[in-house]
Amino acid sequence: MTNTPRKVLIADDDASIRLVLSQAFTRAGFQVRATGAASTLLKWCMDGEGDLVVTDVIMADENVFDVLPKIRKQRPKLPIIVMSAQNTLLTAVNAAETGAFEYMPKPFDLDDMVAASRRALARPAQAEPAKAQALAARDERLPLIGRSPPMQEVYRTLARLVGAELTVLILGESGSGKELAARALHDLGRRREGKFVVVHLAATPRERVESELFGREGETGKLVEADGGTLFLDEIGDLPLDAQTRLLRVIDGSEQAMNPRTNRRADARIIAATNRDLGALIRQGLFREDLFFRLNVAPLRLPPLRERLDDIPDLARAFLLRAHREGLPAKTIDPAAIERLKRHSWPGNVRELENLMRRVAALYAEDPITARIIDRELQDHAAQPTASEGAPTFEALVERGLQGEFVGGPEGLPRAGLYDRVLEQVERPLITLTLAATRGNQVRAAEILGLNRNTLRKKIQDLGVKVKG
Repeated sequence: MTNTPRKVLIADDDASIRLVLSQAFTRAGFQVRATGAASTLLKWCMDGEGDLVVTDVIMADENVFDVLPKIRKQRPKLPIIVMSAQNTLLTAVNAAETGAFEYMPKPFDLDDMVAASRRALARPAQAEPAKAQALAARDERLPLIGRSPPMQEVYRTLARLVGAELTVLILGESGSGKELAARALHDLGRRREGKFVVVHLAATPRERVESELFGREGETGKLVEADGGTLFLDEIGDLPLDAQTRLLRVIDGSEQAMNPRTNRRADARIIAATNRDLGALIRQGLFREDLFFRLNVAPLRLPPLRERLDDIPDLARAFLLRAHREGLPAKTIDPAAIERLKRHSWPGNVRELENLMRRVAALYAEDPITARIIDRELQDHAAQPTASEGAPTFEALVERGLQGEFVGGPEGLPRAGLYDRVLEQVERPLITLTLAATRGNQVRAAEILGLNRNTLRKKIQDLGVKVKG
């Protein structure tokens, strides 16, 4: 018994294109029916005819973008390839928004058209079992996703902490979901009616950290804003020492943060998070040990994605569904692609996986997502840095660079002369870059730096800076 050839419906008002396409698809083993009218294409589709549609956009009687929504509503599984000589971004976007499987700008290669059509027809009518789709729909709305043993331990800890008023310290690598865990503690706890206020300390200029947290004259800080709710201090390891001292005083009650609206002390649950080794920072004198003990009342460790690879299927499907809810094309993912995801090292953790799913949903017409697509994307982005939870400030970078001075010296202290050494290391590139920008004009460079010209000349000599120009 032979299988019936699949039928392609071709719609184009150019008779020569209809002929060329009809011949190509016939040679490839398809049945073909062609028309020059959008209304005829609509009637065929409404009658249940055809396994694939290949259509132009502008036809004599109607714009196909006015017809496709009716086809999609009646036959949501019918794959559609849109072709057009109007090769604009808007045309491609409209094709994607109407649910087209692929957009082919004219002129196109016939082999590419036939190959795209085979991919469209090879897409399973039900790419994923209903159970998997239902789980994805459920997971997409959860703050944390995964059923692996490491995540079960996280859930157990969260369950114990939700009803408590303890200060929590969340430990985990960048991208592992620390803010999501903090939000879950807030949304599921007693303070859910209050605000969840986030301070990204790594992205906050150091000179503004104290005013951001504690306010200044005429302005309330985040601590007061979170009154009755939760204050989430992201990357607490980047908190400057002077701000650490003040935070400690607020936590132990020796300093009052008054809410001017209530004339009472602000009452916010504090949750802190870090991807840094606070113990090492304490040994280097960069983090207060007493503050650490105040924050580390209830520690919560989030595992990196490489320790919970069994969660990748649930995560990937949920992220694809989330991307669809936000306007990207609906996509599923095949088992081979899941296995390829499991072989990746995931330096960017869950955030890296979510970004990857958004990317493939936006850039690829194929459905389901294949291992070939995943492999290509992972290779293309292997050399690129992963997104961080907040770009570090210049001061934070300097502080991290200085940490090496506090390691290995007698009694954990730097060699004598630290101040002059640091100034020299900062001054030389500062002056070199400024002179380069002014093409060696020392008068202009002195003006930019805010230095006397003679002072700049002496620094150039003392530091051995080479002046070009």
